[in-house]
Amino acid sequence: MAGSRGRWTSDTLTAGSLLRPKQVAKAVFHPAWIPESVDPSVERLKRVRIIAGAVAAFGVYTFVQGRFDFTEVLENMLTASAVLLFITPLTVGVMLFVWRRTGTVRQLRSPLLNSLKLLLLFIGLVVLTVFLWQLSTTLGGIALALLGLTALWLTGFLVYGAVQLSGNFFGSAAVHRCLPPLLATVTTWLMAIPDLVTGDLHGLSFTMGIVFILGAPVTVTAIAALEVNRLRRRYGIRLGAHPATLPTPRPAGPPAYPPPGGFVPPWGTPSGPGNPYAPHPHGSPSGPFPQGGPYAPHPQGNPPAPGTRQNPYGRGPYGS
Repeated sequence: MAGSRGRWTSDTLTAGSLLRPKQVAKAVFHPAWIPESVDPSVERLKRVRIIAGAVAAFGVYTFVQGRFDFTEVLENMLTASAVLLFITPLTVGVMLFVWRRTGTVRQLRSPLLNSLKLLLLFIGLVVLTVFLWQLSTTLGGIALALLGLTALWLTGFLVYGAVQLSGNFFGSAAVHRCLPPLLATVTTWLMAIPDLVTGDLHGLSFTMGIVFILGAPVTVTAIAALEVNRLRRRYGIRLGAHPATLPTPRPAGPPAYPPPGGFVPPWGTPSGPGNPYAPHPHGSPSGPFPQGGPYAPHPQGNPPAPGTRQNPYGRGPYGS
């Protein structure tokens, strides 16, 4: 599952695309070299989980705590970026050690480098966005407006980018189809464990705090297990196998339905060998009648009447 060489973006971007951060995020964070998902239902589950998690997080900060601490949100973004920068290469390195029994790292060099570029691009934009938000609070006038608009655009761009990355997880699907669910599971658990160890329940009660903290990793783990199980059962893709030894699955397409009424046309084309009513290529068919059927004109005039003998030297029967 090597990444393909060529242009990076999956869509053509123009100057007008800057007014649509969603389009730019889709083109940048789902590049052309990332293979399409083979199970669209799992991708929809991932996006629903991302949206539900964002709504739950903002709900806790806004309604439960009675206020929205924007500074804490920025700090959480930096913390998440640091976790991604550390745990993603480490997890991939462990899997490369496992795969070395049946393949080499050189075979995966291109998709690995592309995935690393995508990870560094996302983290760099997160750091830039946080810096612009913090800087805009200390300035005023035109500088505040320019920095604020830029930070706002980048925030929307990153939100749409996170939705795109939820499926391919920084292009790791181009390396191995099972890497995205594995990386998502490991990352969410590592981000939840510190809150459990320190007892930071975000101002919630003990029960609600535990549910809120464990909701994300448990949900991600369940979806990841479903995805890995489907990849193994339907396509023969196993996490422990080197990507070069795995079959290339085809994305699930629309089901093929029979023609209305259950009619199946005969084999061949209407003028091909499967059509019994087509003209014979050699002038006459192989049946008992000449070309044109039993009622076609006789080549030598009218045929003799039944029961009469035909004169081979004349134009009619004997005695005429």
